[in-house]
Amino acid sequence: MGLEEYKGVYVFAQQVDNELSGIAFELLGKAKELAGDLNTEVTAVLIGSGIKGLTDQLAEYGADKVIVVDDPELKEYRTEPYAHALSSVINEYKPEIVLVGATAIGRDLGPRVSARVATGLTADCTVLEIGDFPLNPVPGKENEQKHNQLLMTRPAFGGNTIATIACPDNRPQMATVRPGVMQKIEPVAGAKAEVIEYNPGFTPNNKYVEIVDIVKEISDTVDIMDAKILVSGGRGVGSPENFKILEDLADAIGGTVSCSRAVVDNGWKPKELQVGQTGKTVRPNVYFAIGISGAIQHTAGMEESDIIVAINKDSTAPIFDVADYGIVGDLNKIVPKLTEELKKVVK
Repeated sequence: MGLEEYKGVYVFAQQVDNELSGIAFELLGKAKELAGDLNTEVTAVLIGSGIKGLTDQLAEYGADKVIVVDDPELKEYRTEPYAHALSSVINEYKPEIVLVGATAIGRDLGPRVSARVATGLTADCTVLEIGDFPLNPVPGKENEQKHNQLLMTRPAFGGNTIATIACPDNRPQMATVRPGVMQKIEPVAGAKAEVIEYNPGFTPNNKYVEIVDIVKEISDTVDIMDAKILVSGGRGVGSPENFKILEDLADAIGGTVSCSRAVVDNGWKPKELQVGQTGKTVRPNVYFAIGISGAIQHTAGMEESDIIVAINKDSTAPIFDVADYGIVGDLNKIVPKLTEELKKVVK
């Protein structure tokens, strides 16, 4: 494989029902940063049916080029035609880096595409940067260190350690990134991108599943990833009924209630409200961690919050290591008093 043939940072721009998903903009922001380090361009790959009208939005969020694969077979997401589309784009245009969102769609699509183009894939990355590999050159083999590699960092072994992974001998270098981890850039109104229309051809076969019906779930649950203030409860809250005091606090300050995995596992709150490595990654202005011990699996999903306030009766709880403000004591006494005082100052 001639690695020098591969150029550019490509982003799979996920869309559903002809509406771009937020992860597409987040990945474009990170792609812009990586492309700057490599002195190359950012290309968004837009796959679907009747989706050409989305190209300007991708340009405003950082895409220099947009490759559009538009075909009736791509109207709804199905594994086979989408994998064929993205792997064909990679084989045709030879990107150096490909970023995919670790959504339900991306987690299905990414591994299949990486296998088809014979490269590796690092999943659920939390940090992406350009650097040297190995990180520390082997004494006497400094000339074997490779430069301008994509260094992909992710939690490993259940979140108990952090691994930095590279793919020095194959291209493209592929990674999936969870929604909420990267930050989108401020859009540039009126920005335009070069639009390339590409269609590798689609021949339905026995791998093309037939979609009989689509039933959309209707939920009145607020997306915690959009919340500016989160009041998050853990096992220490004690019971589902006791979440009432957290809800009172959230109501007083215009916040949203969220929770840890233990709460979801106990059936106290729905999965949509879970923060952490197996839940959602959030970065609100203020994050209250109430009755949450602060295991790394949880803090991985909220440590980028602007201000973290921890309330826990255990003074040695790991949550205090990441908190900006900590209160040691009984949450059943502290939270109602805090709510009462905040009501006096929050109008």
